Amino acid sequence: MILRVLAGAAAALLVAGCALVHSSSSAGASEGLGAAIFPSGQRPALPAVAGRTLTGGKLRLAADRGHVIVLNFWGSWCSVCQQEAPALAVAARQFTRSGVRFVGVDVGDNPASGRAYMQDHGLRYPSLSDPADHIAADFNRLIPVAAFPSTLVISPDGRIAGRVLGAASDHDLRRLIKAAL
Repeated sequence: MILRVLAGAAAALLVAGCALVHSSSSAGASEGLGAAIFPSGQRPALPAVAGRTLTGGKLRLAADRGHVIVLNFWGSWCSVCQQEAPALAVAARQFTRSGVRFVGVDVGDNPASGRAYMQDHGLRYPSLSDPADHIAADFNRLIPVAAFPSTLVISPDGRIAGRVLGAASDHDLRRLIKAAL
């Protein structure tokens, strides 16, 4: 009986919001929740990620090697993603001028909902369509991205320099981008 109640409560939390975590810029965040920076010698290599974007184009993350990449996992169904979107839109406009690439991964969604979400939130960078969670699973083998939203910052050498589980703040993004450089 208790297990059923706990399972029901967990399911309700996941339906009401898509992440059980909130962004934190604290130094102790490297253990799991919030923002974490990975030391240079301990950065996992970027998996070979390629796919179709929400607009039907093809995208390979390896094509942006040599640039810092901010990779955001989101879904139009995710209320925390919707709260985070304005900060990402602003950051993308600010950092793109300095060569930082922003890419989204729309997880567990359909392309029409994803395109509408991108338009509604002013997100002008490309987003890969990942309706079956294959891209998210590739990253999950290296670094947890199971909470949505999740954001990874990839260094110019193709290694994951840091991540945010939950909504990324402007402060989180600036700190991780600086660490990736």
